[in-house]
Amino acid sequence: MHYYYRMPITKTDKITRTFFLGFIRLHLLHHASIEPIFGLDMIRELERHGYSLSPGTLYPILHDLEQEGFLEAQKQVVAGKIRKYYQTTKSGKAILTKAMSQMQELINELNEA
Repeated sequence: MHYYYRMPITKTDKITRTFFLGFIRLHLLHHASIEPIFGLDMIRELERHGYSLSPGTLYPILHDLEQEGFLEAQKQVVAGKIRKYYQTTKSGKAILTKAMSQMQELINELNEA
């Protein structure tokens, strides 16, 4: 199943979009905590998980995470072009750890149901 973010938004779609954008933010923090990430590579990675994002959706999320202090960016020249690589900050790692704990608690509850 693929989740698309360029569609007419109904009330139900808006709620679904909000949830999945939260999952995407966690994916980004997770991968950036392992190694530096860049946008196009993450679009491909997220596709492996069933998400279909355009650069116009992904890059604002990366910029927001950077502005919120959860990611930090470093520019590198790759094949003559400037590419931004993102890594998780201490704050990003802390919020990711907290989110993982809360997700595990939710998964445990869902498994009990």
